[in-house]
Amino acid sequence: MIKFVIKRVIALIPVLLGVSFIIFSLLYFTPGSPAEYMLGMDATEENIQALEEELGLDKPFLIQYVNYVKNIVLHFDFGKSYTTKQSVTTELVAHLPATVILAVLSVGFATIVGVVTGVISAVKQYSIFDKCATVFALTGVSMPNFWTGLMLIILFAVHWKIFPPSGFDTPLSWVLPTLTVGMASSATIMRQTRSAMLEVIRQDYITTARAKGQKEIVIVIRHALRNALIPIITVVGISFGGMLGGAILAESIFSIPGIGKLMVDAIKGKNYPMVQGGVLFIALGFSIVNLLVDILYAFVDPRIKSQYKGSSKKKKSPETEEKET
Repeated sequence: MIKFVIKRVIALIPVLLGVSFIIFSLLYFTPGSPAEYMLGMDATEENIQALEEELGLDKPFLIQYVNYVKNIVLHFDFGKSYTTKQSVTTELVAHLPATVILAVLSVGFATIVGVVTGVISAVKQYSIFDKCATVFALTGVSMPNFWTGLMLIILFAVHWKIFPPSGFDTPLSWVLPTLTVGMASSATIMRQTRSAMLEVIRQDYITTARAKGQKEIVIVIRHALRNALIPIITVVGISFGGMLGGAILAESIFSIPGIGKLMVDAIKGKNYPMVQGGVLFIALGFSIVNLLVDILYAFVDPRIKSQYKGSSKKKKSPETEEKET
């Protein structure tokens, strides 16, 4: 297991390098100069060139990229914000808790609603509940986050005045953003849970458990759901990783001081170091979540755990076997 984790951690290096190269290239070849944007339209060419030299934007592409990666590896320095002149790392860490809280609340809501609905739909296949749940899943997947957020604000904040329309300071202010981000994921988890459960409950060991007189709830939870957890965990992990980046729209709509809103403001202001640092933070978080999901497989399915143990054992040499005999 330890060797597997080490291999996955090492595999993160080329992934993060690839992400950094892509985002750096996109921003580098984007029309317009950050120095010109910072100084305004009335700035002279000499002032723009002086600021570009100060920021290191006058150097060739490869030199800028190598210096950027070197600062990250050696000093964990993502540069300084063009607007606030503060460290990008400091600002990202300061805005990270709001994004993590929103993602955790959203994936918790999506998992509870999706798994419970999917299990009941599979057990009560073709029932009224199953049909209503299917309609809910299709509706949830079809609605974009920004539209869902705006509709929730209009209904629950403006019309009924139950929840605040913006902010993230109180538990009441968490409700609407959590529903906005978690709605689509709950529909996806529900569809995956239903599909996995339908495949499992038709197996012979489920029929045997019923023949032995096991209670239906024990069969569903202990036998069926446990053996259907692998695809469910996969889609939950992907959803959580996607929420770290997909919460950008929700944070902008509800004015949540998270990484998403910080990146949107940085894109508007051509604050390249902040955009690059935010993308790398999200990519790193997504990679860590995938690693945790792979490790969680071993605790859910004993067969996977035995594969990890089997791959870690070294084959004995002929000399060792002769000594043992």
